[in-house]
Amino acid sequence: MHTELTDFLSLSFKELEEKNLEAKKLRSKRTDLDPKETEKKYKDYLKKENGIKAVTVFFSDLEGRFHMLDYDKKYLLESDSNLTFDGSSVRGFSHVTESDLRLKLDWASFYWLPSNLFGPGKIAIFADIYTEDHKVHPCDFRARLKELMEELEEKGFMINLGAELEGFLLEGLDAETHYVERKGFKLVSPGGYYHSLPKDKLRLFIDSTAEVQRALGFENEKDHPEVAPSQFELNYKYADVINAADEIQLYKLIARQVAENMDCTACFLPKPLTDINGSGMHTNISISKKGKNLFYNKSNPKTISKEGLDFTERILGNANEICLVLNSSVNSYRRLDSNYEAPNKIKYSHNDRTSMVRLPIGNEHSTRIEVRSVAPDTNPYLLIYTLLRTGLEGEKEEVDSKKRIRTKTLPSNIYDAIRVFKSSDFTTELLGEEAKERYLELKEAVANRSPKELGKTIKKSEVLYHHEIINQYLWNKF
Repeated sequence: MHTELTDFLSLSFKELEEKNLEAKKLRSKRTDLDPKETEKKYKDYLKKENGIKAVTVFFSDLEGRFHMLDYDKKYLLESDSNLTFDGSSVRGFSHVTESDLRLKLDWASFYWLPSNLFGPGKIAIFADIYTEDHKVHPCDFRARLKELMEELEEKGFMINLGAELEGFLLEGLDAETHYVERKGFKLVSPGGYYHSLPKDKLRLFIDSTAEVQRALGFENEKDHPEVAPSQFELNYKYADVINAADEIQLYKLIARQVAENMDCTACFLPKPLTDINGSGMHTNISISKKGKNLFYNKSNPKTISKEGLDFTERILGNANEICLVLNSSVNSYRRLDSNYEAPNKIKYSHNDRTSMVRLPIGNEHSTRIEVRSVAPDTNPYLLIYTLLRTGLEGEKEEVDSKKRIRTKTLPSNIYDAIRVFKSSDFTTELLGEEAKERYLELKEAVANRSPKELGKTIKKSEVLYHHEIINQYLWNKF
C-alpha cells in the first residue's frame, strides 16, 4: 500500500541551505533583534506556508540529553504562549510532585529541516525551560547562557565559539545498548587519520552527515576520518555562543540519524575502546570588544594578550573544580590518558597537545584559546556557561602559574571529580545551589553504577548509563 505523503514541503538541500543561512545571519544578532518582530516574522510565514504541518521543538535536560516534541502547526500558533510539559520525565528538572514546566520558544532559532531525516513539512525551533510561574528554570543552562550573554553584550563583549567534535561510527543499530564486555564494539573501518577509501562506510557516513550540516547552515569547513579507526570529525565555522551550542546538539542528532539510516551507530562515548585514541570536543573561544579581538597580542602575534592569558589562567586555576562539567561521564575519564595524546595536564601550551588549554598561533581575527579537556558528551550550554564565567570571573591563585600547573593533572576518575566539585564554593556560586545539587545527584547515580577503578576493560555499566543512550527503560532504573 502506497502511503507516502506528497503534499507537504520538501525542500532541496540547496534551498534548505539558503533559507537556513539567512535565518542564521538574523539570529547571530539576537540581542539586537526585537523578539516580537522575529516572532511575528516566522508566525506569518507559518500561517502562509500550507506545506508546513508540524513544528519540532528542541530542548535539553541538565545533563545535555536532547529532547524533541512535535506540535501540530495550527495548534502551536494558537497555543505557543502556554506550552507546558511534564518536567518530571526530564532528568534534572522536576520531581513528580512539581512536574508542570513551560517551554518558551526562541523564535530566532528557526530551522528548516531536511525531509530525508525528519520527514516532510517540518521546521524546528529551540525552546528554553521556564517554571510554572514564568521564571527561567535554574537547571536550564540554555536560558541561563542567554541571560549571561545579554549581560556581557551590554558591557560591549562579543564572544565567538567553535567546537571540534569527534565520534565513532560503529557497526549495528543501538550498539551501546547491545554492548558486550568480552566482545567490545565492532568498528566499520580500519582506516586511520585522514585515510578512508572514497566509498567505504565511514566515508559515505561522513559525506552524508556533511550534506545535512551544510543544508542546516553550519557553514562547513572540512571533514575527515580522525586518528583512530572508524573515528570521524566534521568541522564547521565558529558562531556566536548560542548558535554554537545549538549546533553541537544538532551535530550529534544528525550524525546519529544518518548512522541509523545506514544500520550503524554514531557513538559519542569519549573512549569506546581502550587501546586507541578517544573522542574529544575541543572548544575554541575568542572574545572581542568594540571590534577588537582581546586575545590578540599586536606587539607579539606569536603569543596571546594579557587578557587572553588571564582568561586561560582562571580556567586552569579552577580546573579540578569544574572538571565534572567538562567530563561528565564515567567513561570520559578513560580518555584523560596522556598515552593517547589526551589533554589531562593542567597547563597551557602552544604545541603540547597533552595540555588542558592550547594557545594556537593566530592573527587579529583568529587568535583564540582552545580548551582540549572536554568530552563530547557534556551539556554544551552548561559547558560554555561554566567556561565563560570561570574565565572572566574565576579567582587567580597568586603563584607562578607555569610552575604550579606543570605538576598537576585532572582527576583520573569521576569519583575524584565529584568530590572536588561537591566541596567547591566556587561551583556553588557559579551554578547556584539548586542546579549544583541536582547535577550532583545525577552524576553520583551514574558513578554508583560503575567501579571506582576503571580497569583495562570498558564496563557495560559505563556504556549503558552514558547519558546519551536513548533507552527509557534503562533511565527509569535511576
